[in-house]
Amino acid sequence: MNLEFFKYQGTGNDFVLIDNRNQLFNKNDNKHINKLCDRKFGIGADGLILLEKSNKYDFKMIYYNADGNESSMCGNGGRCIVAFANKLNIIKNKTTFEAIDGLHYAEITDSKISLQMTNVDSVSEVGNDLFLNTGSPHHVTFTENVNKINIKEKGSAIRYGKIYKDKGGANINFVEQINNNTFKVRTYERGVEDETLSCGTGVTAVAIAAFELKKTNSNNISLQTEGGLLEVSFNTNNDRYNAIFLKGPATFVFKGKI
Repeated sequence: MNLEFFKYQGTGNDFVLIDNRNQLFNKNDNKHINKLCDRKFGIGADGLILLEKSNKYDFKMIYYNADGNESSMCGNGGRCIVAFANKLNIIKNKTTFEAIDGLHYAEITDSKISLQMTNVDSVSEVGNDLFLNTGSPHHVTFTENVNKINIKEKGSAIRYGKIYKDKGGANINFVEQINNNTFKVRTYERGVEDETLSCGTGVTAVAIAAFELKKTNSNNISLQTEGGLLEVSFNTNNDRYNAIFLKGPATFVFKGKI
């Protein structure tokens, strides 16, 4: 059986997208999903995303990490599936869709997609670092000269360390402040088990963590990733964050059959 797929990337965070409205794709074959994401033996991607029908909304997003396991929310993947839905003529320039962490609203403006993320009701201190959930769990550590850090080595040490050992792990973000409202971010992603060029839920976590630690007084923050520039805006009220939007490009790369 030939499987048609579409490849998208959002600031270098790349995904295999499949139109599964006909329910022909075997969602329980984790090894097959892992192989499709493999950069040597498959298509190659940080994750695989299925677009499915929704009873009440425009569509449903189901996200798998590159290891083949269904995972929590992916911000860049969310922006890519919005671009994909537009390509399939399911939506025009606005949408509300279902994901594992609830409903998401998004808008397409020119070449950028603005995706509303889940609200953040709590931010926890972990030593000198912070932990928060932006649809996926994130550990945020601020540092100097983020370019010199071995992300895979240090990220995996925290991800598999005693803090998160019994909690399913976390994504680990290393952050360097550039100016008042600009931060450089490098992220170790669980499920990929390596650094990715960009992480949407990660930069969202970083923006809120920076505000929480008073490293910035801005609620519209620029995040430099290895794959490009993203923006995060939010409102805050009584230590809670809402109206959180992740904004950036989502680009169609190619389509094929495998």
